[in-house]
Amino acid sequence: MPPLRTALLQSSGRPGSVAGNLAALDEAAGRAAAAGARLLVCPELFLTGYAVGDALPDLAEPADGPGAKAVADICVRHGLAVHYGYPERAGAALFNAAQLIGPDGEVLAAYRKTHLFGAFEQKWFTPGELPVVQAELDGVRIGLLICYDVEFPENVRAHALAGTELLLVPTALMHPYPFVAESVVPVRAFESQMYIAYVNRTGAEGEFEFTGLSCLAAPDGAVRTRAGRGEELLIGEVAPALLSASRTANPYLRDRLPGLYGSLV
Repeated sequence: MPPLRTALLQSSGRPGSVAGNLAALDEAAGRAAAAGARLLVCPELFLTGYAVGDALPDLAEPADGPGAKAVADICVRHGLAVHYGYPERAGAALFNAAQLIGPDGEVLAAYRKTHLFGAFEQKWFTPGELPVVQAELDGVRIGLLICYDVEFPENVRAHALAGTELLLVPTALMHPYPFVAESVVPVRAFESQMYIAYVNRTGAEGEFEFTGLSCLAAPDGAVRTRAGRGEELLIGEVAPALLSASRTANPYLRDRLPGLYGSLV
C-alpha cells in the first residue's frame, strides 16, 4: 500500500471571519493538492478562530451547516480530504468539534472534544461522549481527537486497540506548554504505535499565544516533519509499511497485561 501523503496547515487564519478562513483553507488545499497530498489537516476551531469570546454562539453552526458545505466543495475541487475544526451547534448545546470530509465531499467522520481545557472551553462547550471515532481513507484507518484529548494516554491507547493507524489531532496549544508538541506527542505515537498528525495554531490571538510546532510523529518515535513558530504548510507521509514494521519490532501492544490495569477504569 502506498504512503498517504498528508498536509498539515499550521495557521490561525482570520479569527472571527468564517469567509476569511474558508479562503485560507481553499488556498492551502490547492497547494497541498499540488504537492500530491490526499489529506489536509487544519488546527482546532479553524473555521471560526479560537479566541472569539462572546461571538462564539453566533459563529457556531450545525454539523451540516454552510461551513461544512463550503469545505466539501473545497474537497471536491482539489481532490483531497480535509479535516477541520469548528464550533458545532446541536440544539442548545455547543461542542468543540471536528469533521473529516472526503475527496468526494462526503463526511467520513465527525468528532466532539471530550476533555475541555481551561475556563474558556469549559464556559462555552459541552463535552463529547464518544472516545473513539474512526474513518478510512486510501486504506489507512484514521482516528480523531482534539488538542487536550491527546494528553491523556488512555485516549490514544483506546485508538491503538481499535486499530487506528493515523490519529488526527487539531490543536490550540498555547504557552507555556510547548513540551506537549515537542515531547508528549512523539511519545504517544511511540507508546501506542501509530502516526499522529498534531496541527496547531500560531501567534497571538486574544489572550492566548499559540506555540506552533505542529508535527507528524511516527510509530518508531521519530518526528517526520516539524513546523516552526509561524504560518506553515507541512507535507509528510504516513507509510503503512513503516507502521507494520514498527509494530512488529515494538512489543508494547503485544505485551500488555489488561488484567493488571482494571483499577484504571
